Amino acid sequence: MNLGKLTIILLTAGITTAAAQSGLSFPADDRYVPQLGDIMNAAQARHQKLYLAGMARNWDLAAYQSHQLRGNLRDAAIFYSGIPIDNVSTLAERLNAIDDAVAAKSTQRFSRAFGELTGGCNVCHQSLQRPFIVMKQPSDKMFGNQEFIPKGERQGTGHRE
Repeated sequence: MNLGKLTIILLTAGITTAAAQSGLSFPADDRYVPQLGDIMNAAQARHQKLYLAGMARNWDLAAYQSHQLRGNLRDAAIFYSGIPIDNVSTLAERLNAIDDAVAAKSTQRFSRAFGELTGGCNVCHQSLQRPFIVMKQPSDKMFGNQEFIPKGERQGTGHRE
């Protein structure tokens, strides 16, 4: 056996072990499957772009980002069996509301639907025992759609709740 093949086998074993330890699994065949974190990082970028496009009334870009975000969520549900399908279905309904607001070119409806989508993201994170991943209404800062301050220290004071 050559060193390259051995390296691939060891990497695959490590990925499989890490997935099993996290409670998630993916197909056992030889297809490339992106890590859940990579899918979710792409979803986070699309979440922020979706918001910024909608607030700028760039409806074509908002529609595109909604479609792309929907694809990320679909991929996560297909590749990782530990993700509750109810969460994905709920998020799909919330993306439908965003699509309706985009079609109506309504910033007000878009903003409301986006808030509901973001809340749905947080419910999903909590159900997967990842309550430390908290999404929020985006800002124009890099990763401006994620809360990084620990829950007990929020409110902008730096003091514990």
